[in-house]
Amino acid sequence: MLSGRRAVLRLAAALGATVTVGALAADRFAAPAPATGAASTPQGASGTGRVGPAAGPRAHSARLSPSTYRLQPMTSYAPPAFRRALPPVRQRPFLSMSGVGRSMVLTFDDGPDPRYTPGILETLRHYDCRAMFFVCGEMAVDNQDLLREMAEDGHVVGNHSWSHPLIPKLRPSRIRAELGSTSEVIEKALGTAPLWYRAPYGAWNRLSFEIGAELGMEPLAWTVDTLDWTEPGTGTIVRRVLDGAAPGVVVLSHDAGGNRSQSVAALRRYLPELLDAGYHITVPRR
Repeated sequence: MLSGRRAVLRLAAALGATVTVGALAADRFAAPAPATGAASTPQGASGTGRVGPAAGPRAHSARLSPSTYRLQPMTSYAPPAFRRALPPVRQRPFLSMSGVGRSMVLTFDDGPDPRYTPGILETLRHYDCRAMFFVCGEMAVDNQDLLREMAEDGHVVGNHSWSHPLIPKLRPSRIRAELGSTSEVIEKALGTAPLWYRAPYGAWNRLSFEIGAELGMEPLAWTVDTLDWTEPGTGTIVRRVLDGAAPGVVVLSHDAGGNRSQSVAALRRYLPELLDAGYHITVPRR
């Protein structure tokens, strides 16, 4: 009789522990909402982006410590059954979008810059289009009003690191600081953390994919590089976008990092032409 009672008590204790662990894990590792426009996995990254650091004033506040922003890996303290990162750790960035019909994605890197970003926002607003802005933390921290304007207009704000370094040359702790500090600025300004990130120069490595996943972000590269950072002329930028237009294409442009007046002027010309050609300008959802 006594041994039977002990067995029952042991079973009850085990069940209680299992329920507790499961509840904690479910709370910590809740999956994100499914995407409505799925990204297609590329065969490799292309392009290197512009040369040199992002333009504009350096942040006056010290860079945030990586330990201050969700930088515990999502897999660290999970029980074995839940030891996985969300989203999955990818080996390549997305280069284009699939399942979006005759749609394209316009992206702008390195901002926000009060000299050029407002002009891009004005054009997008005029045509009622949404775009993606991959911001650098050192620019975002001093221009949070522009971050809020982006979000209010329905644009997606992504993470482009803090200071635009060459990621593969950094130690893991520095990669965490670059991405984590930028995500914290975005979350404090908008109330939500970024769900997408882009490596400066298009230079990715295994650690950047892992750390991005730990922070809940997916990697997005591009299909068409306008090379607007070289200031090739407004007409050249327009031609590159229109020549590369196709369903699912992701276009790379810049709204900071140098003189971006050509990029602003080019958008005013190629956006209405894309719309007249039957393209829908969209953003990926997660």
